[in-house]
Amino acid sequence: MRDYYTPGQVAERFDLTLDTLRYYEKAGLLRRVERAPSGHRRYRADDVELLNMIRCLRETDMPIVRLREFAELIREGDHTVPDRLDLLQGHQERLAERMEEMRRCQKVIQHKIDYYRGVLAAHTPDPLKETS
Repeated sequence: MRDYYTPGQVAERFDLTLDTLRYYEKAGLLRRVERAPSGHRRYRADDVELLNMIRCLRETDMPIVRLREFAELIREGDHTVPDRLDLLQGHQERLAERMEEMRRCQKVIQHKIDYYRGVLAAHTPDPLKETS
């Protein structure tokens, strides 16, 4: 595994823009990113690992405030593991509730699709019937 990753490599890996990466830094989700001797920003493997988790949490609509809290807990050390666990379990519970609601909505939508298909089928002439 590499020691360092460029912002471009990280952005490509997680399908993020460079602006999003900088925003995550400014928002306190990432610790201050190291600089190469040339002055260019570079990410360590643990930064990349955290970014993967941040991306997953963000994709599941965890608010930035909670993401920042999670990142701060990580930076504070292992004594915060119980707090991290609580935060993630709470998020997972909210996510499960949302997923169940999405499944209910999907059933309603599918019912309406089936209804409209039935309406169309009832009003569409059968091409196999002879026309006079």
